[in-house]
Amino acid sequence: MQTSAKGRADLKLHEGEVLKAYRDPVGILTIGVGLTSASGVVKVKPGMVITREESDRLLSLALNRNYEPRVAKAMPKAKQHEFDAGVSFDFNTGAVHRASWVKAWKILDWVEVERRMKLWKKGGGKVLPGVVRRREAEYRLLRFGEYASATPPPPRAGGYNGRLAKLALKLDQAEIAAIRDGFRKLGFDPGPATDGIAVQAVRAFQAKHDLTVDGILGRATLSTLQRALDARAKAKPAAVATGATGAATAVPNDSLNDIPGLSGLSWAPAAALGVALAISLVLAWRYRDQIAATIQSPMPRLAAFLRRF
Repeated sequence: MQTSAKGRADLKLHEGEVLKAYRDPVGILTIGVGLTSASGVVKVKPGMVITREESDRLLSLALNRNYEPRVAKAMPKAKQHEFDAGVSFDFNTGAVHRASWVKAWKILDWVEVERRMKLWKKGGGKVLPGVVRRREAEYRLLRFGEYASATPPPPRAGGYNGRLAKLALKLDQAEIAAIRDGFRKLGFDPGPATDGIAVQAVRAFQAKHDLTVDGILGRATLSTLQRALDARAKAKPAAVATGATGAATAVPNDSLNDIPGLSGLSWAPAAALGVALAISLVLAWRYRDQIAATIQSPMPRLAAFLRRF
């Protein structure tokens, strides 16, 4: 059995489809429908651009190689909509072969299917609203055959009118509020409308981070926004640590001789400073894409160089 056209449409709704390579929140290069080099069907490189037809081909390869066989084995005799739900779940978790809800599905215990499926709602140890929403959609597809992509999004207050960025993913009001706050922290005015983000802010952010400048708030833009916020948050402790260790050089070396086991350790402040600098270098490499965005205007060649890695 293969994923249906409607099942693929649901996957694209949940995962997003991005035709230019971007880094996910942890820095892994991603392209197409959430595909990384680990998928085994594409080697994602910085700046890589593919067509929508190539994205469809790569998705088919990934489904045929990685997900459909595992779901077929875990869910024998599944109806098409059940199979599609299993593929969506496995695409996100890679765990359909060990998920306890599958055992409940085999005996048609739908109460347990729903309860157990919705336990898979965390990422990085935190409950993620987007994942909670996805599990609900996958359960309704499994149980009732309702495809999320077949349901048009609810109308937005005030509409777009060319002022608000189009949303490529389903987001609730709390998520939109968090995104607006993120743009504001990074110096991009999200506009006065609380039900969306100003399209000019999204376009400016995309241009600064070498994304496709389309004014669409999708997976690539949101992942890059999260990376920018993470880099900003982690840069502050590193700077404080470097400053603190630098100040430590003012401690008289003689005072170290009064501490048992530290006699003669006059190198301790310098070593601490070295550790702090090493941490700063590691963070700089991990977030080199964000450094490139910061220096793009004054040093475009250096920014392009950093984005090559």
